[in-house]
Amino acid sequence: MTKETMLQMALESIGDHSRIRHWRRVSGGDINDAYRVQSGKQTYFIKMQHFPPADFFAAEQTGLELIRQTGAIRVPRVFGSGEANGWGWLVLEWVEGTETAQTAEQLGHGLARLHQCRGPAFGLDRDTYIGTLPQRNGWYGRWPDYYRDARLRPQMTRAAERGLLPAKRHKRLEWLLERLDQWLPDDCFPSLLHGDLWSGNWIPGPDGVPYLIDPSVLYGHHEFEIAFTELFGGFPLRFYESYRELMPLSADYHDRKPLYQLFYLLVHLNLFGEIYGNAVDRVLERYAGE
Repeated sequence: MTKETMLQMALESIGDHSRIRHWRRVSGGDINDAYRVQSGKQTYFIKMQHFPPADFFAAEQTGLELIRQTGAIRVPRVFGSGEANGWGWLVLEWVEGTETAQTAEQLGHGLARLHQCRGPAFGLDRDTYIGTLPQRNGWYGRWPDYYRDARLRPQMTRAAERGLLPAKRHKRLEWLLERLDQWLPDDCFPSLLHGDLWSGNWIPGPDGVPYLIDPSVLYGHHEFEIAFTELFGGFPLRFYESYRELMPLSADYHDRKPLYQLFYLLVHLNLFGEIYGNAVDRVLERYAGE
């Protein structure tokens, strides 16, 4: 089956039976094949993956729809997802634009408005993915319990199974998981979070308006999201200033920031190996010492 035939199949699954006029491959991350496709009706962004994990694109579709329904910040319109002949796909609107002097402020305000949207509890009513790794969810009444049992411990277990937890690292993690309540708030409200917000997961659209892409949504402490934006950088100062205008950070945010970044470092350890081991160990040493 040719690439164009697969793309045509994806378009027909959303009710566009017009012929493809032009298509080309575009950058779309390491996980999926990504294409800009112009049909007789409009231009689409299509992600495809051969034998994707169960509900992989459906989970992303759900996350985009949850964010869209808030009206807080833009996301690409979702036309649909599907699977056939061993291929899975997600069909989105094509979004293109150039940053303006207002884009960073709009991104900060939009993310803050998203974080002001409250959920019924911490977690989510369906499982998702963080990168290619399955992310099990569920509802939790306390944020420290969700962060320990649904976030840190599964990544810890996965790392142990892959031989990425030498004895000292394992001991420090266990010590830390038993004492999370010392650093995590028990009185925060469950904010709707993008869940995987690094600098590559937002794009400028028309007039520079920011759009969020590739979410791994959850309801959690809003500072968890901000901590990840600081882990690898790429967000301008005006983004953080405008965010804090609507959603101030607590006085002890910097005391827990590395602890929130630990989850994403464990994810990267499991995805890419020991190259992230030293970064994990530095966080553990800060909290668990020797």
